[in-house]
Amino acid sequence: MLEIIIFTILIATLLNLVLRQFGIPTIIGYIATGTIIAYGFDLHEAVHSHELKEIAEFGVVFLMFTIGLEFSINHLVRMKKEVFLYGGLQVFLTAGFFAFIANNFFNIEIKSAIIIGAALALSSTAIVLKLLNESGDINKAFGRKVLGILLFQDIAVIPILLMITIFSITDKSISDLLFTTFSNAIVLLIGLFVMGKYLLEPFFHQVSKTKSNEIFVSSILLIVIGASYVAYKFGFSYSLGAFIAGMMISETHYKHQVEADLIPFRDLLLGIFFITVGMQLDFKIIFENIGIISLLLPALIVIKVVIIFSILKFKSSSRNSIKTALSLFQLGEFALVILELSFAKGLLDPVVGQVLIVIVVISMILTPFVLKNISQIADTLNRKKDENHGFPQVDKENLTNHIVLIGYGRLGKHISKLIQDKGMEFIAIEGDIQTVKDAQKLNQPVIFGNAAQKNILESVNIKEASSVIISIGNSKKLAHICEVVNDLTKNTRTIVKVNKYEEKEELSKLNLSHIIVETEKTALAMFDEAMKC
Repeated sequence: MLEIIIFTILIATLLNLVLRQFGIPTIIGYIATGTIIAYGFDLHEAVHSHELKEIAEFGVVFLMFTIGLEFSINHLVRMKKEVFLYGGLQVFLTAGFFAFIANNFFNIEIKSAIIIGAALALSSTAIVLKLLNESGDINKAFGRKVLGILLFQDIAVIPILLMITIFSITDKSISDLLFTTFSNAIVLLIGLFVMGKYLLEPFFHQVSKTKSNEIFVSSILLIVIGASYVAYKFGFSYSLGAFIAGMMISETHYKHQVEADLIPFRDLLLGIFFITVGMQLDFKIIFENIGIISLLLPALIVIKVVIIFSILKFKSSSRNSIKTALSLFQLGEFALVILELSFAKGLLDPVVGQVLIVIVVISMILTPFVLKNISQIADTLNRKKDENHGFPQVDKENLTNHIVLIGYGRLGKHISKLIQDKGMEFIAIEGDIQTVKDAQKLNQPVIFGNAAQKNILESVNIKEASSVIISIGNSKKLAHICEVVNDLTKNTRTIVKVNKYEEKEELSKLNLSHIIVETEKTALAMFDEAMKC
């Protein structure tokens, strides 16, 4: 066993060192490590062991705990639209559609079809949130929607697991089972809430007085594992207890220190979870069912993306709706739990279960590559829609010595207000049609268009502008726009905001002398404020 552990750590380390050189996330390295170890040491049976599954599940437990830290009760209430409206519609519509297809087109028994539909409706909280946190996209508009939908999915796991129990029990009435579950839920929630509200703050106060980091970390582990164990004993998942514990700690003064101390444990256990995911890749099943897998995988992805996009497009911009749908295209770790539990209880055909598990794992492997290039993919899918709208023409004769503002996001709106406060004229170019419509309702001079196209820039009389301000977040699009603007203006009247110094270096070959690095300016402003204290 020790030999296996050593080789696992060695392979994971070396593989991730190589993959990181190509910008590939460590998740892929962990999954690949699991596959290599499973075949190298013939461990396909080991991955189904109860002990290994429990260890791996605690990676998801710690992830759910850190998610709970970010969500106080008030925060969850503020996100009620994202969680309960978007999340609820996504789960019920997706699960219902897949269940209908499984029952009517594949002749799968209705109970099994419902379970399959529910499993396929879920996405990967572990992968998506890890990647969105690393990229910073979690704080963007589409990231907020992704987070809300994922939260509802995680909450939905509880009734789904209950449903499996109900379907498999024959010696106990459904009414008795529902009553027992509801009673346990009330007791669990009240118990954890009372402990969190009245005991956690004084407990951490006493722990912090010891000034011992070891005691502080061990107290965190006690709370996480203890809450998870209590939830499990009441018939719920470990993750639910951890999530509630995180929400309770988020109301204390120790939230940020707890989060910082727990991250190493979370990432280590998540690594173990992804290794076990890789161990479940059975190439024999893949080769025997390669035809059905090749058809089902893209079909499931497209259907899921279309459903999520359709739910969001009425209240969000097309681009944000596409990015949200693309972020959630995959099947998730809880789908593995549901499918394996259903298989164990005899509710699912073994071959169907194994094929679906392979599809789940492959979709999880694809996720980091999609999220890494999500802006480019969204731009490609949204291009045709953008081109169909056209843009209003501007009278060149009456537009001189103005400011051309490229990008009308949060930063662009602040800049436009400063320009108007100075009594100056400006015109903004924005690629999101909903943002343009909202701005035009307020009589703001904002037009729709792709600022990388010369005819769009010429329509705002850019050559007669006093200056050009470019403030967009997409790095590749930013470079393209700067090249076109530089081509047209041939001067140094362009001000560009970049996110990091490397982006400034990429633009150095252009005739741009006003490149503002966001991190440098933020750091300087924070330092100046500190000096005033």
